[in-house]
Amino acid sequence: MPITIYDVAREAGVSMATVSRVVNGNPNVKPTTRKKVLAAIERLGYRPNAVARGLASKKTTTVGVVIPDIASAFFAELARGIDDIASMYKYNIILCDSDQRLEKEVHLINTLLEKQVDGIVFMGREITDEHLQVFNTSSVPIVLAGTKESSEEHPSVNIDHRQAAYDATMRLIQGGHSRIAMAAGPFQDPLAGVERFEGYRQALKDSNLDFRQEYVISGKLSYEAGLEAAQAFMSLEEPPTAIFAASDETAVGVIHGMQDMGKNVPQDLEVIGFDNIRLSEMVRPKLTTVVQPMYDLGAVAMRLLTKYMNNEKVDNHIVVLPHRIEERQSTKELN
Repeated sequence: MPITIYDVAREAGVSMATVSRVVNGNPNVKPTTRKKVLAAIERLGYRPNAVARGLASKKTTTVGVVIPDIASAFFAELARGIDDIASMYKYNIILCDSDQRLEKEVHLINTLLEKQVDGIVFMGREITDEHLQVFNTSSVPIVLAGTKESSEEHPSVNIDHRQAAYDATMRLIQGGHSRIAMAAGPFQDPLAGVERFEGYRQALKDSNLDFRQEYVISGKLSYEAGLEAAQAFMSLEEPPTAIFAASDETAVGVIHGMQDMGKNVPQDLEVIGFDNIRLSEMVRPKLTTVVQPMYDLGAVAMRLLTKYMNNEKVDNHIVVLPHRIEERQSTKELN
């Protein structure tokens, strides 16, 4: 039989209310009594019943986190930021991998709500009407991290993806390039797909450079997509001299694809990535990339969620964190 609070009270010679106060950290317990109760808890191996405590307080101190791909270095680092802040505020995490599937994302959110979590951090790609239906009917707060929905009614934490892509493209233009291609993300993705593409196109426009449709390939943010993009761009009659990739994994695929064709980076083609995952420093040449503060995105999203869960004041529900470009070896030094 599991050890109960009654067993601890009998072992320590105190009331169940006193044991409850000790377990919940209530300061109104004499030090000697607290020591006696803690000793009884240790001897008996008592573990408080989280479900029962949740029923009594109407809080489970549990947060649900929906992540698109647990194998992704980007989302793994983001999740680490969430977990660290959750631990700091005494929340437990239920981490769910959606496999980037819409129907699974909606199912996971509903499942977490059924489990009576106190809040949810949602990471995904496209926010659809099905998502919004769940968000709008949720009884607990939901914060978006690394994604957002167009109305901006729901709290979110991101960087300015349009400006970041603009800055990356301008960096290549400042390097003397006029034939700049983009290995873009899927256009169903409002940030990695749409906003990064819009930033790229705006930089060309502001620099009086023609937009060329053949210089844009949209696909998954993957290494394989980068390999395919490199092959496709180099087969053009007038290939680009620089490529902006919408993710670091795609950028590494581009670099390796170029090397497979006997080309050198950055001598024959300059490459800029996006995210600054660990892989960007492991590839040779090391990758110049847009730094997205992945850990901070998760940490700030979790802190924002704790404010909503504890009814604290929220000054701004749309949080935009700063970005920068990390110069490495896949681009030439500016003169």
